Amino acid sequence: MSLFKNWINAARLRTLPLSISGIIVGTTIAVQQGYFSIVIFSLAMGTTLGLQILSNFANDYGDGKKGIDNADRVGPARAIQSGLISLKEMKQGIMAAAILTLFMAILLIYAAFGHDHFVYAIIFFLLGVGAIVAAIKYTIGENAYGYRGLGDVFVFLFFGLIAVLGTYFLYAREIYWLAILPATAIGMLSAGVLNLNNMRDRIPDEISGKITLAVKMGEKKAKNYHYVLIIGAIFFLILYSVFTADELNDLIYIIAFILLILHLKRVVQNKEPQLLDPELKILALSTFAVSALFGLGLLI
Repeated sequence: MSLFKNWINAARLRTLPLSISGIIVGTTIAVQQGYFSIVIFSLAMGTTLGLQILSNFANDYGDGKKGIDNADRVGPARAIQSGLISLKEMKQGIMAAAILTLFMAILLIYAAFGHDHFVYAIIFFLLGVGAIVAAIKYTIGENAYGYRGLGDVFVFLFFGLIAVLGTYFLYAREIYWLAILPATAIGMLSAGVLNLNNMRDRIPDEISGKITLAVKMGEKKAKNYHYVLIIGAIFFLILYSVFTADELNDLIYIIAFILLILHLKRVVQNKEPQLLDPELKILALSTFAVSALFGLGLLI
């Protein structure tokens, strides 16, 4: 396998559509209200993709170094686990991804605020640095918060609330409080993908000492938590439409709920953790479909 392909696999491309869902939602809400910049949109997408890839590299490094990724792991083999990328090479990859992501974040901040909104620029710079640090510290270091059941909080905040509300603010330079409803929905769906991952790996994680929410809660409560995340996301999206929808077009995203409901049915019936692995991709793409149709409904 070529070195380039090894790094592509380590980037986990199937996670990328999920990461940009919040950007799509925040952007289309802004466009509906008359705000848009192709430069801001492109840089926001690039920064978010960089953050997701950085998080994936860091997760591979942290779990690989700690021995969490071993023969007992249920999901696809990781780059370090497989010996395709060394710890030293992955560390270099993390540094490169962090620098590139920070560079794009700085360009994004300048494109949005220029010289005229210094306070806003500082706030978003700190958010950017915080996101990069959080992506790295998820599994790296002695106090990695992903090993203490806090990964869901990071995902909900950065890929839900901050992604949607922050993206809107970059265009409009003001907060649109109703957007907290779809932001919460995207955050819950994103946390749902992480929870699926943790349910799949619950037993080997517990054996290895990685304490995720799924490990803390056990199989039954982790499933109940998953139902709350998916059904809650549906509720908050519909609630947003109750307040804002003017036409039937605004509700086109409901079509994607079919995917979510079928996903829930399979999770309810699941008895073998390893069979949850395909659901990760399904839920990630379903979340992307929800965000794309949500945005399409606002724009047509």
